Amino acid sequence: MVNVDKQNKKNKKEDTDLVDKLVGINRVAKVVKGGRRFGFAAIVVVGDLRGKVGYGTGKAKEVPEAIKKATDDAKKNMVKVPMKEGRTLHHDMKGHYGAGRVVLRSAPSGTGIIAGGPMRAVFETLGVQDVVAKSIGTSNPHNMIKATFDAFKSMYSPRNVANKRGKKVAEIFGNESKEINQAAKVE
Repeated sequence: MVNVDKQNKKNKKEDTDLVDKLVGINRVAKVVKGGRRFGFAAIVVVGDLRGKVGYGTGKAKEVPEAIKKATDDAKKNMVKVPMKEGRTLHHDMKGHYGAGRVVLRSAPSGTGIIAGGPMRAVFETLGVQDVVAKSIGTSNPHNMIKATFDAFKSMYSPRNVANKRGKKVAEIFGNESKEINQAAKVE
């Protein structure tokens, strides 16, 4: 019993750190014998403003219930995105899902978030301060968000690349080879 209470407190503490943004709500109608039955579908983005973000969808007969379901789904599907200096992306990347294509570019300090609609919500909840993003193709929020998350899959920090190759971070950037070449030229 004590372990369950500790787990619940831990989950509540994690939930308070999260920020959620409602991206869109669709009203859908089912035509039945007596008329139309309306339902609502919501898409929500949740993040901790420190590099973790997730998205989720929910459907229900009432709007608040659809938003709650979408938020719960988003919390389950969170991913960690490495960030450069805690403010921008490490490198440029492309992502696609269906007809949605996105291009994400790192930006210098002070640029801000230059992105449209659903992508802006993703970056704001992720905690990115400087980024340039372009949506090419569909403007469907579902496909734009899924394409953005597809681009995040190809994001690697220099530390991750160095660990995979068994090298140091400086070797990845080629700093040591430049120093060796300069030393050779001097001699």
